Amino acid sequence: MSDTAAPAPAKLQLLELLAAIGAAQWRDFAAAASHHGLTSTQARVLAQLDGPLPMRGLAALLVCDASNVTGIVDRLEARELVRREPDPADRRVKNVVATDTGREVIRRVREEMQATHGALDTLDETESATLYALLERLRPTMEKDA
Repeated sequence: MSDTAAPAPAKLQLLELLAAIGAAQWRDFAAAASHHGLTSTQARVLAQLDGPLPMRGLAALLVCDASNVTGIVDRLEARELVRREPDPADRRVKNVVATDTGREVIRRVREEMQATHGALDTLDETESATLYALLERLRPTMEKDA
């Protein structure tokens, strides 16, 4: 057994690994969403709604045109998963808010992500805590331009 530590991975290796994990998690999310009759984009909208969010804010998060968000929200609203409300500060702005039903559906989608849950179950408590701390450290930098 050697006393030397393994060399640190190159940034490219880290990026490739993050991309592979992100893609696998996204496939798992999309599969779970489809069991609830949702497209992955509709489920992503629900997942973003921790509170009221303007339509333009949703468009920015989804990196798409506001007109695309209108159709997505229309379909979610028809299923009573979200509702539109006027913004109290500017009644011209419409906020999208998840209904109780919408919050329950996205909770179930997240619970049903079997591949992701299975992968995380391979970590012990210390590894989970370390991974969480590292991801929390990366998150502000990754989200600052979002």
